[in-house]
Amino acid sequence: MKTHISGAEYGGAFHAEANTQMRFVLPGELVETDPFTILKPSGARVAARCPHFGACGGCDYQHAAYPEQVQIKLDILRGMMTAAGVDELPEISVETAEPWEYRNRIRLRVQVVDGVMRFGYNQRGTREFLPIAVCPIASPLLVRAAEALVVLESPWLASIAEVEFFASEDALQMSVFTRDGRTEGFAAFCEALQVLVPALTGAGVMAASAGFGAKERATWGSAGLVQEVLGRRYWVTRGGFFQVNRLLVPRMVELVTAGRSGELAWDLYAGVGLFSRALVETFENVVGVEAGEPAALDLARKQKKVKDIQAIQMETVEFLRRAVPQRERPDLIVMDPPRAGLGAEVCTFLGRIGAREMVYVSCDPSTLARDLKMLVDSGYRLEQVRLVDMFPQTFHLETVVFLSK
Repeated sequence: MKTHISGAEYGGAFHAEANTQMRFVLPGELVETDPFTILKPSGARVAARCPHFGACGGCDYQHAAYPEQVQIKLDILRGMMTAAGVDELPEISVETAEPWEYRNRIRLRVQVVDGVMRFGYNQRGTREFLPIAVCPIASPLLVRAAEALVVLESPWLASIAEVEFFASEDALQMSVFTRDGRTEGFAAFCEALQVLVPALTGAGVMAASAGFGAKERATWGSAGLVQEVLGRRYWVTRGGFFQVNRLLVPRMVELVTAGRSGELAWDLYAGVGLFSRALVETFENVVGVEAGEPAALDLARKQKKVKDIQAIQMETVEFLRRAVPQRERPDLIVMDPPRAGLGAEVCTFLGRIGAREMVYVSCDPSTLARDLKMLVDSGYRLEQVRLVDMFPQTFHLETVVFLSK
């Protein structure tokens, strides 16, 4: 059956006729479904750079020229806003950078077959192991670290189930997840790897069966690294959250903080203080609210050095619940929640507090659209919307929205 591709939806799929969905096609293409054949390709179709594209569950849009990827995301974002009832949407502007080698963190599965180490990701839609030879969206330092592990001769390799690398421009951290919980000889293993990758400054090991947030069973070297953004230094503990696109983080900080000043700013879901550290230069007082460890501890560590940041380890909803009766009205509220977004209770509290300006940093357009509808209904105006493409080659998109009241 022949079908035309009419558009895209969030998640990587594209709309075809008869309410069907397809992947790895593009708007405007004519497709034969059985057997799958592109009869009329889009002018934006290109050859994927990665040989694992399609089978790998990581990237979704490598078959599209980069300007087309951005246009697809713009159309998705506008469509989701409209569907949620967000009226009077301003024109959406776009921020981009180099769309390759941007990731500062990767987590790889490991197999050792006949003494040969193989890295892999999950096959698309499954938990099956997919061996990979390259990952063109990973930073060069991450790639060098993975290549070094492959050639490293160590009895430790057979114990590894997964490994995560996290990098700054000149330092590397490694988290190792073992099948057997082994710790003996870990220091020697790390020292041997550091000979091949001098940027390695610290590592930790834990059992692969341990749940999220489990403590490391053994460590080597430093517990984290410093990320430098626009001349500001941020300590990030190994395993802690930091924005993944090393090339766009500086622009993101500029967008959120530049040109804003006043007496009081709140940085909600503050993480390690990416925005707080900039806001303290133009606001008399800054409150950073973060619930999760280790980010909250990293933020508190920064407070000791930057006295005008008040670091509070607390869920945002609880912080706002306590703030409402005090009738404190900040000049600016910055919000950078996880994919679940703000939710109804937080939006209600924000509407009651009534900050003059708010900046919403979102990594999920569906929850963003839902929350913006509630904030607009409470009296806020949408001043600007920026699509910041933090995740090129994938369907994920980051949005920065500026609101005023």
